[in-house]
Amino acid sequence: MTALKRLTNRTESAMEGAAQARARLTEALAKHGSQLDGIMGAVLAAEAEAAPWVKLARRIDRLGAREGLAAMRQEATETLLDYGIAMSTSLVTNAARLAEQDGLRRFLGATEHFEIDEDPAKPAEGEVVTVPSATEEERGALCVIRDTFVKRQGRKGREGWKYVTSVAGVSLGVSVGDLLIGQGWAEVDDSAALVDGQAVRLTATGRHILAA
Repeated sequence: MTALKRLTNRTESAMEGAAQARARLTEALAKHGSQLDGIMGAVLAAEAEAAPWVKLARRIDRLGAREGLAAMRQEATETLLDYGIAMSTSLVTNAARLAEQDGLRRFLGATEHFEIDEDPAKPAEGEVVTVPSATEEERGALCVIRDTFVKRQGRKGREGWKYVTSVAGVSLGVSVGDLLIGQGWAEVDDSAALVDGQAVRLTATGRHILAA
């Protein structure tokens, strides 16, 4: 299994944990008299656990696995160092703050001895790269893939799929998503089951389009 695949699996696991925690909170809110303290704490912890992994996925699309991981570890370390000991008068703010710190520490621990395979070769200095022209809609869709964690996902027993992003309110249409993959501007990890979600990321061509 490649380093990129292992990082993708870890990101998907963290995101799934956050989604499950939110679902449990939604169910509890629908029941009168539910005790929410523990459930709220679990949501804060799960979201904080997922946050650095989602950021890492975005960086990998822009920088590659090796540079993306190094940049994310540096950011996580600096964020932890910047935290002071002062606490807020708000219990919720304090809980969120502690959860974020714990999530960053877990991320650093999980990636401390992570061996990264060589990233795909970059164009040699002076080499001319032909960049395809893209419409505003296509560029916008490429930005969605770059800036959020996108999965192509289907439902068991049904044909077709949809594209799911990690950011609420941000969507990627099926037609444009399929178009980008078909043109080689994005790629999908079809080694995973469609019902579980297949990670979508930019190819070198897609990155060149956005950089142009």
